[in-house]
Amino acid sequence: MEKPSIPQGTRDFGPAQVARRQHIFGVIRRTFELFGYAPLETPTLENLSVLTGKYGDEGDQLLYKVLNSGNFLVKERRGEITPLVTAEDLETGPRAVLPKIAEKGLRYDLTVPFARYVAMNRGTLTFPFRRYQMQPVWRADKPQRGRYREFWQCDADVVGTTSLLCEAEIVLMMARVLSELGLDDFTIKINHRGVLRNVYQALGGEGQETDLFVAIDKLDKIGREGVSRELLAKGFTEPVLDTLFDLLAVAGTFEEKLDRLLAGFVTAGVEPDGQRPTADSADDDEPAHYRGLSELGQVHALLAASGFRQFERLEFDPTLARGLSYYTGCIFEVKINNVPGMGSVSGGGRYDNLTGAFGLPGVPGVGFSFGVDRLYDCLETLDLFVGAGETPTRVLLTHFDAASGRAALPLLAELRQAGIPAELYPDASKLQKQFKYADAKGIPLVLILGPEELAAGVAKIKILQSGEEKTLPLAEVVAALTV
Repeated sequence: MEKPSIPQGTRDFGPAQVARRQHIFGVIRRTFELFGYAPLETPTLENLSVLTGKYGDEGDQLLYKVLNSGNFLVKERRGEITPLVTAEDLETGPRAVLPKIAEKGLRYDLTVPFARYVAMNRGTLTFPFRRYQMQPVWRADKPQRGRYREFWQCDADVVGTTSLLCEAEIVLMMARVLSELGLDDFTIKINHRGVLRNVYQALGGEGQETDLFVAIDKLDKIGREGVSRELLAKGFTEPVLDTLFDLLAVAGTFEEKLDRLLAGFVTAGVEPDGQRPTADSADDDEPAHYRGLSELGQVHALLAASGFRQFERLEFDPTLARGLSYYTGCIFEVKINNVPGMGSVSGGGRYDNLTGAFGLPGVPGVGFSFGVDRLYDCLETLDLFVGAGETPTRVLLTHFDAASGRAALPLLAELRQAGIPAELYPDASKLQKQFKYADAKGIPLVLILGPEELAAGVAKIKILQSGEEKTLPLAEVVAALTV
């Protein structure tokens, strides 16, 4: 008999793990709803036409494709069988074969399905439309620590507005969730696609933006030497790389980095690409601003006005270049600093053009996502889970014999009616065995109802952690436990 197993990159979750995960979900859900986001769910399966082309070539390779049902190799009609895949298709390769045998795929993220939902329901939605979504996604990636093939994402997105208040509130939500989970040593990195574009313009290059952005995004992993090797191989020259690293090496506070990068763009002769941030109050002779730097400054100002007090956790990082295939404005990423080797636990950005792919142009959007599995691994590594046992049961009623078991049932019903999770040990067993069961499952209280207690009309309550024991009249038990 074959030994049972599960696919690599997936996991089972036992009761204790699920309880801990539910704690994470609860913190995130409460935060999303506190900021006015409403829940939404989309199907596990999406048409491949919805998914492909939205994540770049690498993303398309990581999509899980689902074979068409039935005999996906042939088409049968009126008794005639026609092969769907020809010898010519096989010679051409997967691009020719795939559309004929697979029309659906497992969702890769929650953002693209959300954009599809908005496009399909445009006539019934009130804009700006805020939604949060907490569901699993799948990627045919190489499994490693913090990276799984099946994992949950918790997204919050708003579409129908260009207001930078949305970006500022993303930072507020990120910080609130992490602080409430006890993850105090974190960094929220922020950049802007416009800043990346201006950096490229400062180098005087053409046609190699993606090569540059992909390389500098690896700076914290492979260092300057590794990025230099990669860019030299792509045709960038040493003088150009010197200019690049001078721009990326800006240091100081958030505002100081913005000012120094602004000076670098001006020196390099980069043309301004944005309007004045406050045109109604600015001097008419004031030149236009670099859009990316200007919007980052506005986000910082909005955070200050909102009472944000964790600016030491917010870092303007001009090397951050995630989501190159669809982010158009601010970009976010969150790292937990005291968990070495862990990737980002949250990220997102503005994607003003995404719904256009589904026939709904001109609908700006911005959003972000928490990776629950990575948050779980961080909390477990730092031993930050508190009070999440194998069961929600708070009280175990003991079972000595048939008579005591039946006599405990009315009290069991009263406890549950009062909202106290309780269970009666199902079998008449030795008291030591029942205590061992409660301890193993993390049940904090054992309510002893033996023949002597029933005869006296009382119950003994034992607190397992401290060993403290008290005796109460049966009529007072429920009230005492609801305090």
